[in-house]
Amino acid sequence: MTRFADRVAVVTGAARGIGAATAHRLATEGAAVAVVDLDAQRSQAVADEITAAGGRAVGIGCDVTDPEAVAAMTDRVVRTYGGLHVLVNNAGITRDDLLFKMPLPHWEAVLTTNLTSMFLCCQAAQQHMVAARYGRIVNLSSRSALGNRGQVNYAAAKAGVQGLTATLAIELGPFNVTVNAVAPGYVATAMTAATAERVGASPAEHQRMVAEHTPLRRVAQPAEIASVIAFLASDDASYVSGQTLYVNGGAR
Repeated sequence: MTRFADRVAVVTGAARGIGAATAHRLATEGAAVAVVDLDAQRSQAVADEITAAGGRAVGIGCDVTDPEAVAAMTDRVVRTYGGLHVLVNNAGITRDDLLFKMPLPHWEAVLTTNLTSMFLCCQAAQQHMVAARYGRIVNLSSRSALGNRGQVNYAAAKAGVQGLTATLAIELGPFNVTVNAVAPGYVATAMTAATAERVGASPAEHQRMVAEHTPLRRVAQPAEIASVIAFLASDDASYVSGQTLYVNGGAR
């Protein structure tokens, strides 16, 4: 498929996990991809993988919580590729703890990285999308937005993502810019591996426990989330906007 021929995409948090899988998927379908991550070397490594496979990509180190860095990154992408059509806001962190033990810096770090960064990236990208009368924004929420013990900061941020998404869809819709969110359940990534270690289990043990309570009896792989993101970022979803799509193997 070449759904993204002549499209330029920015994917944040793209050095590993869902972000890296999404960058690969969009590039495979023809997009020129900016692989954006705090770690410039890891961003470039993913970009190198994409170009080695015949795709177009550039690795960019960027602190997406810094307004000036976000503006500079966006400008660089537009200068390099001549536009910006797709934005995937995937950057995120966890700092899990129960409410009574959670220090304020952990609350603030998760809200800033997981929610404020999306506001900054959307604000920077929309000026190019509005001018072009075309854009696709996909934000990563989470099943944790519905509430998850030990994740009051992460759950609040991911619920905020859904409100941000719905509001931007209203504001940007008149300019042919769609805004949607994907809310994965458990995905086999470095982030969930760290969660497993926090609760005293190996990643394999933790995945097995989660799978037992998931109707499909397994956890998701990053590529499975990337395929949903790619759909929402494509013209196949041209009349879908303001939605949050849960991708969780049927869990309730």
